[in-house]
Amino acid sequence: MFITTDGERSVIRAMKLVWPGAKLQRCLYHLQHEGMRWLRTYPKTEAGKDLRTILSTLSGIKSLQARDAFIQTYTNWIRKYREFVLSLPSVSIAFKDLQRTMVLFNNALPDMFYYLTDSNVPSTTNSLEGFHSRLKSDYQRHRGLTKEHRIQYIHWYCYYQNG
Repeated sequence: MFITTDGERSVIRAMKLVWPGAKLQRCLYHLQHEGMRWLRTYPKTEAGKDLRTILSTLSGIKSLQARDAFIQTYTNWIRKYREFVLSLPSVSIAFKDLQRTMVLFNNALPDMFYYLTDSNVPSTTNSLEGFHSRLKSDYQRHRGLTKEHRIQYIHWYCYYQNG
């Protein structure tokens, strides 16, 4: 069993409690978006610019060869810039941005590419988020429901959407 998740720690803990044998596929869109946001649109360092370039390729990975190339490029970036990042003052924005992004990808890397070997595993949570946005929109039209009726509404909504 595979579960594609955005990486929210509390959700991951809950999933592991409910489905201890499940493997987690990290959502590539969320990883790319978060990393790019932390690195900012115009990074001040060469390391930040290079890492943004690497991350920009993430959503285009459709084969094992592309995965291997991404991992190799990222590993080379770590070798090249790790000492530089660690030498930055720990209060500097560049250090915080690069360190945060490195930790994000180092932790996520083992769970990023299950979708390449199993076509039933989505690489992003986009389809789920579309479902949630429709549910939220439809639910908001029924604001006056009691708590019991809200719960029933959500149960029926999910039932009919999955039927």
